[in-house]
Amino acid sequence: MPGEKKPTPSLGISLIPVVVLIALLFYSIVILDGTGHIPLIFGAIVAVVIAGLKLGMAWEEIQKGLTGVIVTALPAILILMVVGLLIGVWIVSGVVPVMIFYGLKILAPGYFLVATCVICAVISVATGSSWSTAATVGLAMMGVGQALGMPPGMTAGAVISGAYFGDKMSPLSDTTNLAPAVAGTQLFTHIRHMFFTTVPAFGLALIIFTVIGIVRPAAGSVETADYLLMLSTLSETFNLNPLLFLAPAVVLFLVWKQTPALPSLVIGVLVGAVLMVLFQWDGALGLAGNMDRLVDSLYTGYVSETGVAMVDDLLSRGGLTSMLDTIALIIAALAFGGIMEASGMLDRLARAVLGLARSVGSLVAVTAFSCFGMNILASDQYLAIIVPGRMYRSAFLKRGSHPKNLSRALEASATVTSPLIPWNTCGAYMSTVLGVGAFTYLPFAFFNLAAPVIAMFYGFTGISMPKIEDDMESLVGVTEEELRDRVA
Repeated sequence: MPGEKKPTPSLGISLIPVVVLIALLFYSIVILDGTGHIPLIFGAIVAVVIAGLKLGMAWEEIQKGLTGVIVTALPAILILMVVGLLIGVWIVSGVVPVMIFYGLKILAPGYFLVATCVICAVISVATGSSWSTAATVGLAMMGVGQALGMPPGMTAGAVISGAYFGDKMSPLSDTTNLAPAVAGTQLFTHIRHMFFTTVPAFGLALIIFTVIGIVRPAAGSVETADYLLMLSTLSETFNLNPLLFLAPAVVLFLVWKQTPALPSLVIGVLVGAVLMVLFQWDGALGLAGNMDRLVDSLYTGYVSETGVAMVDDLLSRGGLTSMLDTIALIIAALAFGGIMEASGMLDRLARAVLGLARSVGSLVAVTAFSCFGMNILASDQYLAIIVPGRMYRSAFLKRGSHPKNLSRALEASATVTSPLIPWNTCGAYMSTVLGVGAFTYLPFAFFNLAAPVIAMFYGFTGISMPKIEDDMESLVGVTEEELRDRVA
């Protein structure tokens, strides 16, 4: 009946969709080595059934809950689509290869661990992918480390520290786009705000790796066969003109000028296309062939065919279609979170946990431990961002804390801790690729260990924890109702 109050979900009822989701995720990801798409859809179906039959929600309300949060995430989805274009065109133009080439050239035995960390960071920023960085350049560094007599856990820790720092600071990274979309702020606002956690954590990692290099110096030569083969293949396949650095320089300049993410990345795509014409034009292909090559890199991504597996694995990526799987996962996860939120079940779960949060600092800590817990239980970094992000978004707003504080806490705890858990998709991947168990490299993944601690330190001290009023212009998808709740 009109005006009739809907029943408030109990904690037990609210836990049912979450338990079902976690069980299905465990079966799909750990047992079947699959993805989280189908478990999320079934989890949403369970939540819909409970919302309709147990909580008396009308279909119109349910549908609005399912789609409402997806609408707010559309700007991030558009950015992800452009990121796919950018990766493809920056590879075919030689921008990514030139960054990899000069990154590898700085390697030396005296500071092997530090150089490994920096190289992986640079390449991860360029590609937006910690996974690709670890599976290619990271794997090469493991071979170099072995030749130098370096313990595998130390080398793997340096690879992962650099790869995840670069991933977090890259606008090309899907998780770096996802976190601000869930929290309610802009991409470049989020990246700038992460400087306060990622730079100190990365600096600490470099200092420790430097000390290790002094105490335990490497012996031998870095010029292994794989290392030399990668350098020669890159230089033979691409015209590695230093002017190619113009593309990332333009994007960084636009970021510095606080240009919105979408136009900045579109300009990056256009600059990349021009550089491809200027430096990678293949006269043998003619105009039609070169244009086909450019368009293919934008749509399906660049396909490297050098015959050198390490180079081909690193450079065969990008394109619009490469982002569709991630976009589908985000939509499914947001639909699950949306119906949980609209039915009140998410709020009930959040209130059960938020009883421990008496201040903004303790709220950041609760967020960090929740993200880590989701990484353990759900074995997926995307869910570790989305579920706690939706759970605690209103709590941050009600306390007047800017959404970029939430997005930073999500990244500093969800993404960077995912490779430290052996059964998490990231941990399993890194262990397999690098040939080192997660618990073996965990003590040396200094960046990943330090980032969540620094984020919680800021929360409790109030350092770099702006209020909503300090930066109203960077709010995205925050409703008038949410702001009224904050005032109330």
